[in-house]
This record gives sequence, structure tokens and C-alpha cells, in this order.
Amino acid sequence: MEGIIKAICISEQKGTEKHPVQDIEIIEDHGLEKDAHAGKWHRQVSLLSYEKREEFKAKGANVEDGAFGENLLVSGIEFTSYPVGTQFKIGDVLLELTQIGKSCHSHCAIYHQVGQCIMPHLGVFTRVIHGGHICVGDTVEVIENKDSRMRVAVLTLSDKASVGQRVDKSGPLIERIMTEQGYNVTSVTVIADDENEIVSQLINLSDRCQNDLILTTGGTGLSVRDVTPEATMKVMTRNVPGISEALRYESMKYTNKAMLSRGVSVLRNKTLIINLPGSPKAVKESLDIILGPLKHGLEIMKGEASECARK
Repeated sequence: MEGIIKAICISEQKGTEKHPVQDIEIIEDHGLEKDAHAGKWHRQVSLLSYEKREEFKAKGANVEDGAFGENLLVSGIEFTSYPVGTQFKIGDVLLELTQIGKSCHSHCAIYHQVGQCIMPHLGVFTRVIHGGHICVGDTVEVIENKDSRMRVAVLTLSDKASVGQRVDKSGPLIERIMTEQGYNVTSVTVIADDENEIVSQLINLSDRCQNDLILTTGGTGLSVRDVTPEATMKVMTRNVPGISEALRYESMKYTNKAMLSRGVSVLRNKTLIINLPGSPKAVKESLDIILGPLKHGLEIMKGEASECARK
């Protein structure tokens, strides 16, 4: 499957409508040069189907290139029909699909104008595997996903780390350990201890980013701002209490303060979510406890293994 770039759009500031450019440099693991939404995260370049934009335009909406916040408007490809992990090649540039659709909390100008916006449902997001120069009219080639590794997202909950007052050490530690264990770590994100934001992120990382596992770190204690367990329980479809019970039991061998942890483990559809403690030392100890049976549990969840009873 191939498509053609109809428009390339950037915005120098977030919250403003993007404007078209004829060509641009795409920077590896960053995004479009000078685009405000570029950065070290999993939504570096956004793409939208030109045909879907034209269908919306035919309804009477006055929408120009970049109006929905898309970076690349592409004809000939229905992006939402491909699974997360699919790659798109544009010359030397290689993009990997990381998220399908998005939550829309603060409605854009187009929404207020016509009462609807298609980006939350039809837009997709990618990260830049390999950079290069692209131009309007370039061909976009679809490459099927061949990465069979379990997909893992890491989410750090910390008021101080989210505003740069403290360096997040636990998130990168989880990333390193899980990568060494053969997992595909798709994102490492830091947000504040805000229950609504945590709920939104967990839904996004499970439903739209199609991760098999989400490991959170922080926010599991007794402080009034420790709301990770409450947010996690809000998004669950099934409870998996044994994991967190084992974490508390085994962690008591290291410190009796482990009894104060309120972390939970749940399933949201086909994504397993596990709350880990906030300190790097406790994170390392917790992963040592669960890594053995974790892979088997994920394989059962995905239907790739059968239950094995002890004899």
C-alpha cells in the first residue's frame, strides 16, 4: 500500500493551528523540525487521511491544511485500519505507528466552529525511527509490523518530576530492565499525581497505544496526593489482586514499610496494569519478584499460552 503526501504542516507553539510548508527535515526520535509537538515522546508526528479530511470538508466545514493539528496529510492510506507498530517509509524517513486517535479535552477551533473534529477518531501518531528530508508529493509506503515483542509503557506519577523539580530515576530504570528482558518499551512518560490525568493516560496507553503491559511507578502510599491505585481501579475491566499481594508479601522481607503500599494490579481489556512503588530501589526489588511469572501471564492474556496447573 502506498500514499502521497498532500500537505506538511507545523506550528511553532502548542495550541495554535498548524500551517503548511513545502518541505521539511524530520529529526530522528524528535519529529518535524520547528514543530511545537515534536519531542522525546511517542507522539512525534501526526498523520491524517486526506480523503477523510475531504469528506469532512464536503459537509460544509471550512478547513484548511493543518486545521486538525495534523503534521502530514496523506492521500491513499486509511491509517486507522493498521495496527500499532506498523511502519511508514518516506524516502529515508521511517515512522512507527504508536497511537490511534486521541482524547480531546480542550476542543479545537474546528470543533467550536462545526461541532465536530475528526482527529480524535481518525488521526494517528508516530515516532521517528529514522530521520530525513521530505517534500509535498513524496510517496508514503506502508510496512507491516514484524516486531513480536510484548509492548510495555512506563508511567511515572510525581508532582515534582512532572515540573522538573526532581529527576525521574524510576521510569528509566524500568525501561532499562524491561528492555534487557526482551520487552518493547514503547514510551516512558512522567505526569503529575492528578487522578483524572492518570485515568486519561491509562486509557490512552491501553486502548489507543495497544500496549500489553503498563507499569506505573509512584503514588501508591498514604499521602493525600497518592491517587494511583484509585485511578487504576477506575479503568479496570478485571481485577488481578495476586500480583500486588505478592509484591507486598515479598517486599516485607526487605522492609516492613511495604505493608503501607496501596498498589493494585488490574486488567483493562487486553492490557495488564501494575502499580509499582516510587523509589528506584523498591522498583528493582519489585521487578525481581514479578518478572519470572509475568511473561507467562501476559502470554495467557494474549492467548499465546495455556494455563498450567501444578501436579
